[in-house]
Amino acid sequence: MQNTLLIELLTEELPPKALARLGQAFAENIVLDLHTRQLVDAESGYSWFATPRRLAVQVMDVREQAPDQAFTAKLMPVAVAFDGEGRPTQALLKKLEGKGIPVASISSFEKRMDGKAEMLFYSDIAKGTALISCIDHIVEDAIKALPIPKLMRWGDSEHQFVRPVHGLVMMHGKAELPGMVLGIESSNVTQGHRFMGQGALTIDHANHYEAILEERGHVMPSFVTRRAEIEMRLLLAAGDAQPVEYEALLDEVTGLVEWPTVYAGQFDSAFLTVPQECLILSMKQHQKYFPLLDKSGKLLPKFLVVSNLKTADPQHIIHGNERVLRARLSDAKFFFEQDQKIKLDTRVPKLANVVYHNKLGTQLQRVERIQKLAAEIAHQLGANTDHAARAAYLCKADLLTDMVGEFPELQGLMGQYYARHDGEPEAVASAIEAHYRPRFAGDELPSDNIGAAVALADKLDTLVGIYGIGLIPTGDKDPFGLRRLALGVLRMLIEMPLPLDLMQLLQRARAQFAAEQMSESVAQDVQGFMLERLKGYLRERSFEPDEIEAVVSQNPTRIDQVLPRMEAVRAFKLLPEAEALAAANKRIQNILKKTEAVSQSPDMALFAEDAERALFDAVTQLTPRVNSLVGNEDYTDALCELASVRAQVDRFFDEVMVMADEPLIRNNRLALLKALGDLMNQVADISKLA
Repeated sequence: MQNTLLIELLTEELPPKALARLGQAFAENIVLDLHTRQLVDAESGYSWFATPRRLAVQVMDVREQAPDQAFTAKLMPVAVAFDGEGRPTQALLKKLEGKGIPVASISSFEKRMDGKAEMLFYSDIAKGTALISCIDHIVEDAIKALPIPKLMRWGDSEHQFVRPVHGLVMMHGKAELPGMVLGIESSNVTQGHRFMGQGALTIDHANHYEAILEERGHVMPSFVTRRAEIEMRLLLAAGDAQPVEYEALLDEVTGLVEWPTVYAGQFDSAFLTVPQECLILSMKQHQKYFPLLDKSGKLLPKFLVVSNLKTADPQHIIHGNERVLRARLSDAKFFFEQDQKIKLDTRVPKLANVVYHNKLGTQLQRVERIQKLAAEIAHQLGANTDHAARAAYLCKADLLTDMVGEFPELQGLMGQYYARHDGEPEAVASAIEAHYRPRFAGDELPSDNIGAAVALADKLDTLVGIYGIGLIPTGDKDPFGLRRLALGVLRMLIEMPLPLDLMQLLQRARAQFAAEQMSESVAQDVQGFMLERLKGYLRERSFEPDEIEAVVSQNPTRIDQVLPRMEAVRAFKLLPEAEALAAANKRIQNILKKTEAVSQSPDMALFAEDAERALFDAVTQLTPRVNSLVGNEDYTDALCELASVRAQVDRFFDEVMVMADEPLIRNNRLALLKALGDLMNQVADISKLA
C-alpha cells in the first residue's frame, strides 16, 4: 500500500540564515534513504517545510513495505563445502547457521564455475523492508547528515542537534508510525504559532499537514511560500519606493517568522545627514529592517519591518520598532560626527599600535609597503603617482574610527567620506573606497587607474606576505581570503584591462619585505597559485579545458592578454588544419624533449631533401608576418596564419627522417623543427589542443 509520508521535527528556534539549507537537506536525505530501501520510486514527489520551529517533509507514494527481492549469494568453493562422499562439511554448516539458511535447502544450491574454481551459490527471496521497522533509523540518519557546524545538548540527555527538539511527527497516511528519534517518541501532534496558534494540533492525515498548520496553527510551513508572501507584501507596502538589496535579508527574515505581517515605520529625517550606507547597514544588520530608497537611489526616512504577529492595532509594534531604531541611528550619527573631528592623516601614525600579523609587522608598516608599491604601479599606468601614494597612505586610517569599529563592513567607504570632509582630492577619496574592490565575486572593479593602483598594491602585499610566511590555503580553509584576493587581481588585470606584468608586480611586492622574512621564490609560488585561480576564472567564461591548458601552460605574465589569446585559440580550433597542426606540434615537442637543447639556427646548405627546404621556406616567410601580428596583439590572425604551413609540415614528416645518422644533418633538422615550434607556439601551446 502506498501513501504520503510525513516527518516533522518540532524544535526551538533554528538558525535563520541556515534554515532553508537545513530544510532542504533534511528532506533530501530522507527521500534518498527511502529510495535506497526501495520504499519509494525515483519519480515520487516530495515537499520540504522549514519554519523557525520545525523541519518537515512530505513524501508522496511511499510504500508500506518494499517489494521482495530475489538474490543469489556466493557461499564457498564446492571442494570446501562437501567432503569426498558429497556430505556437507562443518565449514558449510557453520556458514549456513551464521546466515540463517536452513540445512534442508542444500539440495537446491547451485554449483557453477567462478573464475578458475567451482563455487557454491545460494538463491532465495529477500523479504522487503517494512517502513514501520526502519523509519526512525531513516530520520536519525537524515539528521546526522545535516550540514550543522555546531551541535548542542539539552536537558540531561546525550542527544545532540542544532537546537533542542521537543516533538516528532511520523505518519504514513492516517497511520501513526511508532518510533523514537533524539529521545522523542513519535506522535501525530504538532504545535502551531507560539502566540497565535490553538495549542496542540492533531494531524489526521499526512496530506493535511500544511492546511492544518495554516488554518488552525497560524503557521505558514513552506519556506518557499512564506518567502514569496513576504516579498509580495514588502513590495506592496513599499509602493513607489524600492527596498534596498533585500534578497539576503529576505531569506533571513523568512527564517525568523512563521506567520509574516509587514508594517511600515518612519525615522527622523535629521539622521539622513549620516552617509546612507551607515543607516542602511544599521537597519539591515542590527534590526532586520528593510530600508527604502526613492527613484533616484536616495534613502527615505522610512522602513519596513516583518513581524511574526498580526494584530488589529499594530501601532504599538510600529512605535516600538521606531523607538529601537532611533537609538541605533543616534549611535551611528554620534560616531559619524565624532569621527569627523579627527583628520584621517593624523590617525595614520597610530596604526603603528595595531598589529597586522606578528610575522609581517604593524598596519603602519603594511601601509608604507602599499604606498611604495601603489606609486610604482600608478607610474606604470600613467596615473597621478602623488594621488596614488596619498590614497595608499590614508587607505587603512578609517580602521581606527568609531564607525568602522561598529561596522567593519564600512571600511574603505567611511575612509572615502572622511577624506572628502578633510578636503582631500576626489581622486584620493574615491581610491580609498575602491582599494577594497572587488570585495566578492561579481563586485565592481575600481573605476580609474589610481584606485586600481592602490587596490593592486593592497592585494599583492597580502598575497605575497601571507603566502610568504607559509599560510597557504588548504582544502576549503582560506582564513585570509587569498583565493578571493588572487581572483580580484586577475579580474582587474583582465577586465579593466591593465597592461602590467604579473611577475614583475609580485617581485616588486616581495621587494617591500625584508630578505629574511620569506624565500626569494615566493613570487614564483604566488604566480603558480594565481594561475590555478585563472583556470577557474576561464572555465566560468565557458572555455574548454584544452583551450585553457594551451594558454595557461605557457605561464603567461601579461594577464591582460590572456582573453584575446583564448579567443584566438578558440577560433584556431575551428580551422580544418587545426587538428593536424596540433598533432604535428605535439610530435615536434616529443622529438625535441628527447634531444639536447638546440641552440643553432637551421642552415640552408645542410638541407638534403626538398621537403625540408620547402618547410624552411614556409617558416621563413611566415615568421615576420606572425611576429608582426603577435606584436600588434592580433592573436587570432597570427594563429590563422599558421594554417598555411600544414601542407609543408605534413610533407616534411612523410618524407624526412629527422633523426638522421649524420650529426650535422640531424641537428639541422632539429633546429628547423625548433624554429617551427617557436613560431607555432607564440600565442599558445597548440599541442595541448584535443
